[in-house]
Amino acid sequence: MVWLNRVLLYATKPKKPLRAYKKTGFLDSIRIYVKAGAGGHGLPKFGGIGGQGGNVVMIADENLSLNDVVKQHKTKRLVAVNGKNSSHNFILGPPGADATMQVPVGVSVYTDEGKNLGELNEAGQQLIVARGGPGGHPKNGFLGVIGQARSVRLDLKLIADIGLVGFPNAGKSTLLKAVSHARPKIASYPFTTIKPNVGQLMYKDLRQISMADLPGLIEGAHMNKGMGHRFLKHVERTKLLLLVVDINGFQLSPQHEHRNCLDTIVLLNKELEMYKKDLIDKPSMVIINKMDSEGAQEKYNQVVDKIRHLDEAIMDYPEEFRPERTLKFDEIVPLVAKQRDDEPKIGASIEYVKDRLRKLLDVHALPDQGKQIDEDVKLKSKLEGELVERARKLV
Repeated sequence: MVWLNRVLLYATKPKKPLRAYKKTGFLDSIRIYVKAGAGGHGLPKFGGIGGQGGNVVMIADENLSLNDVVKQHKTKRLVAVNGKNSSHNFILGPPGADATMQVPVGVSVYTDEGKNLGELNEAGQQLIVARGGPGGHPKNGFLGVIGQARSVRLDLKLIADIGLVGFPNAGKSTLLKAVSHARPKIASYPFTTIKPNVGQLMYKDLRQISMADLPGLIEGAHMNKGMGHRFLKHVERTKLLLLVVDINGFQLSPQHEHRNCLDTIVLLNKELEMYKKDLIDKPSMVIINKMDSEGAQEKYNQVVDKIRHLDEAIMDYPEEFRPERTLKFDEIVPLVAKQRDDEPKIGASIEYVKDRLRKLLDVHALPDQGKQIDEDVKLKSKLEGELVERARKLV
């Protein structure tokens, strides 16, 4: 009777409606079941070979999101067609049709065991995630082989030129809104950004640079605290890290210790390093925001030299806070991201920030272009040598 009362009470209890962001949230990972087609049986009497089973193929499309993928494939199942059996009319059995799925650019495909099947980083790129079974032939007793079947995880990592990194309420969304046409949610409380936003920086010569605003990190993000790994992974594919810090520092809650401006930079450096050490090698720039607050200029003068020599400044911190390697900032820019035109200018202008970001991306792209040219020259020389050697043998 007690159990029945509890059931009835639970059934009549009004449920809280889902929050808006949970209804239309940003998907960056989905799991689907894929099954390739089985090969058709052969025909031993005439030596017929069965048709190859169809593959399951992912195709990258830059105009899609994982939300679109879920809408198009509500069952989250993708099954290819089996190959046809060999017959008197078709000694070579017709192959089964492939099953294709359009996915966003930037998707990595993993098995349940964690094996990386491949990445789709360019529009039109294709990846076979389940191979069809071969048809029946003399070596397998003319029996068709079943195709691969498994569950795979599509893991999306945003591809952007610039990644905004910082603690909550540092002004990342405000900066993105100021430099681009993006309209992220902005408010005066932490964790306003609950899903990544991507904006395009537009220039007069029609150049476009993409910037990703990621939800604010907290201490321990590398251990998956807060939104941790779910959004740190999006930083991996950016070309330049743009740290945004509040000149007044940050305090997550009254129970947490207040961190000053320099502390937040050191902790962000530590979190990035603990998540993936390669991130420290990325080009970086830091913006000291909210320079219109009281005493901001004095605080800036006290920390700017320490930020320039961060490798020396970290020696004053306890070992548990001290990163092994430090970010090398190409520039330190004081800024008021939320500044109206009728107010006196404080710090750098938004146009200056856009110009510097463009120049930094171009400067750091030059070594990569040089490496590619060297590789092309070496390949050309190698091919010329092989052709000459073959010509000698023919003579």
